[in-house]
Parts: sequence; C-alpha cells; structure tokens
Amino acid sequence: MKWGTKYGPEYVNRLYAMSRRHLQGAFRFICLTDDTQGVRPEVECFPIPELDWQRYPDQPDRAWKKLATFSPDLSEKYGLHGTALFLDLDVVVVGSLDDFFTQPGAFRIIHDYARPWKKRRITGNSSVYRYEIGAHTDVIAYFQQNVAQVQKQFRNEQAYLSDFLHRQGKLAYWPQAWCPSFKYHGIPTWPRNYWEPPFVPTNARVVIFHGECNPPDALAGKRNRRFRYIRPAQWIAQHWHE
Repeated sequence: MKWGTKYGPEYVNRLYAMSRRHLQGAFRFICLTDDTQGVRPEVECFPIPELDWQRYPDQPDRAWKKLATFSPDLSEKYGLHGTALFLDLDVVVVGSLDDFFTQPGAFRIIHDYARPWKKRRITGNSSVYRYEIGAHTDVIAYFQQNVAQVQKQFRNEQAYLSDFLHRQGKLAYWPQAWCPSFKYHGIPTWPRNYWEPPFVPTNARVVIFHGECNPPDALAGKRNRRFRYIRPAQWIAQHWHE
C-alpha cells in the first residue's frame, strides 16, 4: 500500500524487484495506492478501498488504512483471489519468500518484538502478514461499525487486528528469525556500534525498518534519535535496488 507523499514510487518498484528475485514462479504484485505515477508496469495498481471512518484533527495516522486489505472490494470489485502476502513498502527482502506461502494457518504475522522491560504481548507487527483474500472481511466490518470504540481501545491497526483474529483462534506467527527488526537485531550493541557496521541477522528473510530509520537513511548511517549512532548499513545496497 502507498498513500500520501512519505514514500515515492521507487519504494514500490524496489519492493517488486526484491520480491521477483526471492520468489519462484509466477505471482501478481498488487499496490493499493492513491498515486500510480512512476510505478513500474509489472505492478498492478488499484485504488485503496474506502474505509467508513474519519480521522479527527491532528490524529496520528497509525496505519488504520491497512485494514483496507481486508475489504470485500478486493475480490468483488478488483477480481483478486487467492493467497496474499502483504509487505510494507520500507522492508528489505534478503531471503526466499517461498516459505511464507506454505506455512500452515489461516493468518500469519510477525510476533511484535519483545522489549526486555515489557511483558510479551499477542500483538503482531503488520509489516509482513499473509491471508486469503476475502476471508477476513469481518475485521473491517467490525471496525467500521465500532470506529470510536476500537480506536479508544487499540493504539493502532496491528493491535486491533491481532486481538480480533486471536479471539477467533486464527492468529499465528512467522518463525522468529524470518523477519528481524533492523533496530533491535541488526545493529551492534553499544559501544561496538561505533566501529562495527549494521548486519543482516542470521536466517533473515525480510528485514523490518520501523520507528527510527528507513532503508536509505540506514544506508547513509542516519537515525532519527539523538545519541544513537550507527555506521552506514552498506548491505542494504546489495538488496534494496531494482
């Protein structure tokens, strides 16, 4: 999905290229977007299905629009069917994606990264999730009927989504090594971060960038937190390209 101006078409194009290099056989690459300009022709673009809700003034986005991936419009209006693997625009694919389609279960997602000072939660990180198109339209139906209640109870769409599917007994997680966090698992610990560069964690398939920097910033050695130094993550250039 791509909306607004935060990410340009190069993110879509590079994500397609990485997926093509790491996925065997034929597949369809779909982008739900409000702007198709600059997107390479191999990518099929469709409008983002409407959500029947309205953000309040100054309300953070919190990625609630991701719930549109469960809209019945995908099958009823766009003719999309089958197994879908959702990838955030700012991930870097470094290993095979084939096994993401063969893991058993109705719904798979990253188990959100544990913090040493917090209790492990059921919440998933929605940077990478897999589902059958049209199978979870109740996720978006309940949200649209209870917008205020849901947004009061849950911080963002991934917390709501995880709770909803957990209560149905459908929530399952990827193997822990497959989708590591760049900031938690790919940066040498202090003080080694001052002389050792970031690295690709062992057995990683998709490296997740969240919270502090995106791939081009990490490649340049930039973070948006003071006193958190990193050297340039040069490995990104080997993967994040067309």
